[in-house]
Amino acid sequence: MSDVWVGIVVMSVGCFALKYAGLSVPERVLKHPVTERAAGLIPVALLGALIAVQVFADGSSIRIDARLLGLGVAAVLLTLRVPFLPVVVGAALAAALVRLG
Repeated sequence: MSDVWVGIVVMSVGCFALKYAGLSVPERVLKHPVTERAAGLIPVALLGALIAVQVFADGSSIRIDARLLGLGVAAVLLTLRVPFLPVVVGAALAAALVRLG
């Protein structure tokens, strides 16, 4: 068996074990207030990490460019409670104008 197939089998077993471990957690642990609060914050943290990687990363280096201005415009518009589509258009327009100039 080649090394690739060994890696695939090991990762498959690991993924299954992780999924099974999550399903095996007792309900009293899942209903604990700390667990519920942490579970509510995980999506926000993951989204923030994804945004940071998309805005600041360029391959294996960090780059500050028009994407940061677009993120800033989006943050300001969201703070002002502007609907989502105009936020996206405004952020894209700001980034495009900076790249144009």
